[in-house]
This record gives sequence, structure tokens and C-alpha cells, in this order.
Amino acid sequence: MRKILLRIFSSYYVKGTRNYINSQKKYEVIRTVIFFFIPLSLFVAGYVTTKSKMNLLTIVAVVGLLPACKSLVSVIMFLKHRSLSQENAEKIDAANHELPELFDMVFTTYDKTHIVNHMVIAGNTVCGFSEDKKFSEKDFNAHIQNVLKTDGYKNISVKIFTDINKYAERLEQLKYLEIDEGVNILGIMDTFRSVVL
Repeated sequence: MRKILLRIFSSYYVKGTRNYINSQKKYEVIRTVIFFFIPLSLFVAGYVTTKSKMNLLTIVAVVGLLPACKSLVSVIMFLKHRSLSQENAEKIDAANHELPELFDMVFTTYDKTHIVNHMVIAGNTVCGFSEDKKFSEKDFNAHIQNVLKTDGYKNISVKIFTDINKYAERLEQLKYLEIDEGVNILGIMDTFRSVVL
């Protein structure tokens, strides 16, 4: 029960895991229902006890709707996306040789939402795959380079593929890449987790 409650109210530690988007949808819905139930019950309690809508509990209920509405926006965002398909996940598993990986990363900017279904980090090289055939790599690179520089990571190469076969080829090549040991891979992963949905 504790694990479920933790997952409902904080998804940070499961971000980037396989099937994150599909599994998180139900937790987002549960949280939203709870967040709407609390102000509604306060409103009803205030109305039943005073026989009027003009009471302190009505004000508390209205203020309580703010987190509920924020949670509803999160539900809508999750419902728009889906996790990496099983077929593509199997191809990636066959090609990835123990490189640190992240799944289902939804990066949002003021203008666009970029979904990167799978991402690996090999030293100062970040390589990813998106099932979105209209993925705008130029816009994504501008955004992600800014995010990385803000956290102090420079000279990080980022390449996102939309063709699963080319991505699998690149994953095979990355196992021969000489890794710069000075790059904080876990730090880069934490940076990505902190800016995704």
C-alpha cells in the first residue's frame, strides 16, 4: 500500500522505466479523483452543516480545486501519449548491450512536446529513438542542449532516430565507442528525469 501511495504522489523514481507512460496513466487518474473528492466532500460538509453555500468550507473547497485541476491537466497529458511498443522494445533489447537507458521520456517546451521512447547515454553521447515520425530533432536539440548547459553539462552530443533499424545499428556501434569516464552519466539521467512529464 505504501508503494502505491508513493507512486500516486511522486513518480520521480519510476520515470524512465519501461512502460512508464502506460502504467502512470492509472496513477494519475487515481490521484485526480482523490484531489477532486477532497474539495467536493468539504463543500458538501459545509453545505450540510450551515444549509448555505456561503461558508468557510466553500472557500477551502474552491482553493482545493487548484491542485485537482493541475492533476487533471497531467492526466490529459499522459492520455495523449503511449509507451514504447513491444516490437520496438524487443529490437532495442537485442541491440543494447548494457548501456544506461531511459524509456518513455516526454519533454515539454512552450511550443512543442517531444516524446523520446528510448534513450541511452554513452559517455558524452546521448542517443535516442522516437516512434513519432514527425519528431523535430532540430527543436528538440535546441531545448535539450539548453537543459544540459543549465545543469553544467557541456559538449554532449544528442542524436534522436525515428527509424528503429538505424537506431538499432547505432546501438550496436555504441558498444565500441570509447567512453569518456569524466562524464557523469547518472547526473545526466537525473537531469532528464527532472524535466520530463
